[in-house]
Amino acid sequence: MILKIFRMPHNRFVPEYKTEGAAGMDLCAAIDEEITLQPLERKLIPTGLKIELEHGYEAQIRPRSGLSIKHGISLINCVGTIDEDYRGEVCIPVVNLSNEPYTIKPDERIAQMIIAKYEQAKIEIVTELSETERGAGGFGSTGKI
Repeated sequence: MILKIFRMPHNRFVPEYKTEGAAGMDLCAAIDEEITLQPLERKLIPTGLKIELEHGYEAQIRPRSGLSIKHGISLINCVGTIDEDYRGEVCIPVVNLSNEPYTIKPDERIAQMIIAKYEQAKIEIVTELSETERGAGGFGSTGKI
């Protein structure tokens, strides 16, 4: 799988896998000045990247675990999807879920991108679904542990 990356003028870093076994590559904030997020504030942070994916692939944008646990910085949509036909700038919708302001610095690693294969389902409208032991049970119906 080849990921084509177009670097916009305000981008200074190409995404990279930090270890041999890493599933995600880090994305950096392509900003010239710091951006401070107040508690529960959200902002769209540019990366300065545009990408082209091969047919049948998507890019998943996920929070960085260190930012999430140490500072409460996450993504508004938890996992974002970049479709193979999107050609705009990759931007990261971040939110500060902590009680403290957090400042994003220029070129800071703010998210990670995972490339994943997908399939489109064929839609079939039916009048009933098959029965299972679980049925409609959800939201804790299988127990606490």
